[in-house]
Amino acid sequence: MAIRIEFSTGLKLPRKTQRWIEHLLSCLPKEHTRGIDRIKLVDEINAPRLKNQQQHSDLPGLYHPRQGTQPAWIEVAAGTLIPRSKPLLKRIFPRLSFKGNLAAIIFSLVGQHYYLTLRHSIKRGHIEAAVRAYTEKHLRIWHERQHSIRSRLFRPLQPKLERWGRSLQKRAAAERKRKESLK
Repeated sequence: MAIRIEFSTGLKLPRKTQRWIEHLLSCLPKEHTRGIDRIKLVDEINAPRLKNQQQHSDLPGLYHPRQGTQPAWIEVAAGTLIPRSKPLLKRIFPRLSFKGNLAAIIFSLVGQHYYLTLRHSIKRGHIEAAVRAYTEKHLRIWHERQHSIRSRLFRPLQPKLERWGRSLQKRAAAERKRKESLK
C-alpha cells in the first residue's frame, strides 16, 4: 500500500514538494515503511501528548505510532522548516535548504518507526543513536542518487576527508577539555 501525502498547511511550499517526498520514500527499503499510512504536512504540530507550548512551536516532525486500529503516520511541521515572520534573509535560507531538511526529518521519523516496530533487538536506550545512524546512512544514499556525477568524482577522496574531520573533532574536543580544566 502506498503512503498518502496530505497537505494541511497554509504556507506556500515549493511546487515539487510531493514529488520530492515520493522520491525520498523510494530511496528507503519498502519493509522500513511498512505500516506507515500517511505523511501529513501541517503548519505547526498540535499533539495533546506534548506537554508545553514551546515543544509545539519548535518541533519539526512527529511520529505517531500505531494505536489500536489506527495505523502509524508521520506529521511534518512546514512552519518550522519555512518560517513566516522573520526578516527576508532568514526566510530565504530555510527555503533553499527545505529539500535537505525535509529529507532529514522524513528519514529520521521512518527510522524511528523502523526501530520501534520492526527491529526488536534494539533496546530503548539505544534507539536514539540507532535512528541517528539510520538517518545519516540514508541521507548519504539519497545524496549519492541526487548528485551521481559529483558523488563518483569525490568518492576516492571521501575516506581522507572523513579521517580529517575525525581528527579535527578530536582536536576540538581536546581544546574544549583543556579550556575547562583551566577554569
